[in-house]
Amino acid sequence: MLLDWPASERPREKLLNLGVQNLSDAELLAIFLRTGIKGLDAVALGRLLLQRFGNLHNLCTADLESFCQQPGLGQAKFVQLQACLEMSRRFLAAKLESGVNLTSSHQTRQYLISQLKHEPHEVFAVLFLDNQHKVICYKKMFFGTIDAATVYPRVVVEAALKYRAAAIILSHNHPSGIAEPSLADKQITQKLIKALALIDIRVLDHIIIAGHLTCSLAERGDM
Repeated sequence: MLLDWPASERPREKLLNLGVQNLSDAELLAIFLRTGIKGLDAVALGRLLLQRFGNLHNLCTADLESFCQQPGLGQAKFVQLQACLEMSRRFLAAKLESGVNLTSSHQTRQYLISQLKHEPHEVFAVLFLDNQHKVICYKKMFFGTIDAATVYPRVVVEAALKYRAAAIILSHNHPSGIAEPSLADKQITQKLIKALALIDIRVLDHIIIAGHLTCSLAERGDM
């Protein structure tokens, strides 16, 4: 039992003393689970669940049926997890949508991950920014199949004019889990750069989201 562990090694005490960033995935799960099952304490159960799902992302995105089939889980835990995930997404959204200045690449990526990593099909989205690179709004604009979404530059241009944007950041997800840009990704980026340049709007980056992985076309020199 966790109560038999030294206080400094128990997940809750470790979080309070060292900070949440110092907990392993299994320890975070243990706090979420609260209790273990017969023969397994909460941390050991967390390790078992991570082994069965493969990683934390797969566990968090599992459907109700596969989630509830696992030991120590059930409908109540599924509801609780979905609420936690949605609160996280809304927290990140509130930080950006309050007009913050995007000076941190990490902050931008974390927000885009929260918005796109759970999408089962490809979604193309745009962050519209003012001339100080403060967020005007975030908009999911095109929706596609498991591996493609058709993007129309004219629609992006019209939206950029509507929101009076001075710059934008493009983003889309790869449900395959592979963050590498395709030839089509590079081509549509160039088309959008040229179309928006005609109205003096800069494309700052195109960030691909694949689960927790990201790829910046600007950093790769593909823009």
